[in-house]
Amino acid sequence: MFEKILLPAIGETLYMSLTATFLAVLLGFIPAIMLILSDEDGLKPNAKLYRSLDVVINTLRSFPFIILMIILFPVTKMIIGKSIGTTAAIVPLTIGAAPFIARLIESALKEVDKGVVEAAKSFGASNFQIIFKVMIVEALPGIISTITLTLITVVGFSAMAGAVGGGGLGDVAIKYGYYRFQTDVMIYTVMALIVLVQFFQSLGDYIYKITKK
Repeated sequence: MFEKILLPAIGETLYMSLTATFLAVLLGFIPAIMLILSDEDGLKPNAKLYRSLDVVINTLRSFPFIILMIILFPVTKMIIGKSIGTTAAIVPLTIGAAPFIARLIESALKEVDKGVVEAAKSFGASNFQIIFKVMIVEALPGIISTITLTLITVVGFSAMAGAVGGGGLGDVAIKYGYYRFQTDVMIYTVMALIVLVQFFQSLGDYIYKITKK
């Protein structure tokens, strides 16, 4: 049972979670940097831009993932060619996680000591240099924690994706544990999810400690 059912499901969950998190980090960095720049205390204040981004991010974050996934079926089909399946689930997972990670990265960047930023300005550093060579470097431990938290959240989202044909451990839990009343499969699925979360958290904590030094 493990080799035929659970092992492929674990592989699908890892594929969905890691890919979606990677894409969400790439997408999330863009609005996070724009928020930092346009904030009233930012390097290039722009109240209208900040408010617009703030509304968009908060709106996307307010959607329960299962509803977001259903709403995005047409978009997913346009991008992937189909609306269900493991690869298709990556689209809503990415879109669901991107605003979440954007807000967390913004918070991490805001925690950078303003004295460091002012020192960089006094040396004639450009906004680009301040963002990428000062703020991101200083905020790296916080960003690592953000990515870890996002990855763990996406693992949970991927389990929900299984309820609507997304594949992975959630799909196994629904098909075998719920519909076929195979309690042992449900227990193994939950255990696999717990192990994945513990592994990612431990790895994230380890990388955090390295970057903190």
